[in-house]
Amino acid sequence: MTYKEEFIKFMSESGVLTFGDFTLKSGRKAPYFINTGNYMKGEHLSRLGGFYADCIKENSIDADILFGPAYKGVPLAVSAAVSLYAKYGIDMYYCFDRKEAKDHGEGGVFVGRQPKDGDKIIIVEDVMTSGKALKEVLPKLQSAANVKVSAMVITVDRMEKALDSQLSAVQAAYKEYGIPVYSIVTINDIIKAIENGIIDGSEHLEAMKDYRAEYGVDL
Repeated sequence: MTYKEEFIKFMSESGVLTFGDFTLKSGRKAPYFINTGNYMKGEHLSRLGGFYADCIKENSIDADILFGPAYKGVPLAVSAAVSLYAKYGIDMYYCFDRKEAKDHGEGGVFVGRQPKDGDKIIIVEDVMTSGKALKEVLPKLQSAANVKVSAMVITVDRMEKALDSQLSAVQAAYKEYGIPVYSIVTINDIIKAIENGIIDGSEHLEAMKDYRAEYGVDL
């Protein structure tokens, strides 16, 4: 299997990817759901970090720092940094932000590598629904130093139009900020994995394709 197929199987086995009839926060009725809250064990984080490392390596993303937005992004950035070194010998710094600046001890907003002028940064997140995390952390990073955000890496690109746009959150991020967003897999990869018998779910294929036809965007 490719690493993308292994990741889809991993999501399914971990209960992160499920099929059925779900009402999303947007109000849309979806035939599948991705619950990243089900990544909760050491094994999950170890394997997840490896898949992030695979994606970064495959796309040859040049960076100095892996940045994880608080709070969900913190373990993701750390596990990805460990895996990049263990699997590929790529030694990157990691960094994450505090929700509130610390006013004692070393102080500051960031934990780990403090961003410096010229640093190239990869933002590591789980999924991207609205781009809210990107809007919140960019000002923090850019006010700290003259840094360049090379890319954002997420687990799954739903390839789905926003409620108020014909663009997906991934496309909107590139249009507004010029930041490319790479995903370990896309919803098209998941559909293909079902078709190829990598995971179960053939009874939901028609509903998934109908959902894509109504709300989907192309890359």
